[in-house]
Amino acid sequence: MSAVSSRLPVFPWDKLEPYKATAAAHPDGIVDLSVGTPVDPVPALIQQALVAAADSPGYPTVWGTATLRDAIVGWCERRLGAVSFAHTNVLPVVGSKELVAWLPTQLGLGTGDKVAYPRLAYPTYEVGARLCGATPVTYDTETFAADAAGAELDPSGLKLLWLNSPSNPTGRVLGKDELTRIVAWAREHGVLVFSDECYLELGWEAEPVSVLHPDVCGGTYEGIVSVHSLSKRSNLAGYRAAFIAGDAAVLGELLRIRKHGGMMTPAPVQAATVAALGDDVHVAEQRARYAARRDVLRAALLKHGFRIEHSEASLYLWATRDEPCWETVGHLAELGVLVAPGDFYGAAGERFVRVAFTATDERVEAAVKRLG
Repeated sequence: MSAVSSRLPVFPWDKLEPYKATAAAHPDGIVDLSVGTPVDPVPALIQQALVAAADSPGYPTVWGTATLRDAIVGWCERRLGAVSFAHTNVLPVVGSKELVAWLPTQLGLGTGDKVAYPRLAYPTYEVGARLCGATPVTYDTETFAADAAGAELDPSGLKLLWLNSPSNPTGRVLGKDELTRIVAWAREHGVLVFSDECYLELGWEAEPVSVLHPDVCGGTYEGIVSVHSLSKRSNLAGYRAAFIAGDAAVLGELLRIRKHGGMMTPAPVQAATVAALGDDVHVAEQRARYAARRDVLRAALLKHGFRIEHSEASLYLWATRDEPCWETVGHLAELGVLVAPGDFYGAAGERFVRVAFTATDERVEAAVKRLG
């Protein structure tokens, strides 16, 4: 039996444990701004929908209920600008991380195939490539978006191209023209595009656009799929509620595979997802909470001597003191504040830290005082 884990990088968060212990020793306790997990309550209408569907003794279906598919289709049309969407254009998944990690395997990729993702990126893109034995390759987002002629990214053997806008960790947003150039380049070279848009509802200084918008995709979804999660917008990280949308042929193949794998979103979670996608009020309320936390943390970091780059969207501030990231992590840990080192997201982040603003108002206020 081969150890598949030997293909994978060291799980990065384990390296943060000593700094977490230092931060936890602060007299007023730790302020954890590292992982970015939601801390605010699940909205009442979503909890109620979950409870109402709790008596679900039978197996759910992988494709979900017709009501769930209606809700996803309606949200994609209303929020993303998608047109002529149908049930065949959507597929619920059991959390977006599971999808990212296993997608290359489910697409049948392997040795000799390449999977591309941004040089600064969510680590699971690389993990997904390595799990199936494909070759992970990186690209510089700004260069590629500016010149999608692809001089930097060799299309030979490239089967899957990950986009991520708004970006985790940098918060950079790809504009409509940039997305259009990239999609056109990918189609020209027969490369499948998956666009991770999990932070799309959280634009602060820019308005994120989906690859499903007709101005980007030209009204056809051939070769493109977008990935969406309810973890951030609706505080549903614990529910593992997510979905993908786009190319019906790609989603149909994934549906057939996932049926065999039993990859079913639990029936109560499906009902909760319907409630969440049908209500915009709770999303606006949560945005307001995050906006207030972002404003005070940003000001405090700047006052403390940090420089902040991008960060126009998402739940993070991409900050630097122009020193190795682990020195910054150590400095903040001594203040009782835990952040994520930038090199978790690639070597290009080695002088940055990612600061999440997902802590409670009380903990954010404590961080601001310590930084002052």
